[in-house]
Amino acid sequence: MTSHTPPSDWPTDERTARAVQDELRTRVVLDEPGPAPGRGHVTGVDVAYDDERDIVAAAVVVLDGATLDVVEQATAVGTVAFPYVPGLLAFREIPTVLAALSELNSDPGLVVCDGYGIAHPRRFGLASHLGVLTGLPTMGVAKNPFTFSYEPPAAPRGSASPLLAGAEEVGRALRTREDVKPVFVSVGHRVSLANACAQTLGLTPRYRLPESTRRADALCRAALRQAVGA
Repeated sequence: MTSHTPPSDWPTDERTARAVQDELRTRVVLDEPGPAPGRGHVTGVDVAYDDERDIVAAAVVVLDGATLDVVEQATAVGTVAFPYVPGLLAFREIPTVLAALSELNSDPGLVVCDGYGIAHPRRFGLASHLGVLTGLPTMGVAKNPFTFSYEPPAAPRGSASPLLAGAEEVGRALRTREDVKPVFVSVGHRVSLANACAQTLGLTPRYRLPESTRRADALCRAALRQAVGA
């Protein structure tokens, strides 16, 4: 586990953060298919907070895309880099996530975030932000639809329906377990929506949430407990 502080030039106010968001959003690549499911590496990213101490712990877990075995994992702990502002949560998390990614020796391959990509009010959620900064293909798999609407997918596993902002499809509600609440998949950077959904199904052989997310969630919580205990 590594400790770090946010970069000295990291935005600290809402106006500056929105300006950065506006500039970086123009760099999102939406016309690449991304890595094929079941090949290479898939890396889960998640964070956990201790709000009383303003501490954030990030975990990255690299899985073999075919077997879902853990190849490598890393954590980082730092101070929260930005106040809580809806739509700007990536600014709270990304410095610590980048610190954890920097500890890896393996190629992360496709990065799967516990959150959103372009399914975001400003079309630039954590997965898109992280993808633009790192150049890695990224996608988001969220537990809820945020502010967007959708029709429930059919009951069988693999069924999907559009996640809509008005008439615009910003992601898909995807059923990963039969008759279980769907997850909400969106493109981050350098991945197509169809491929992001296929990847999600490949990462959910037993549970509703991707194995990448489940393992990163457990690891960041453990890192946070260790940091707070220390």
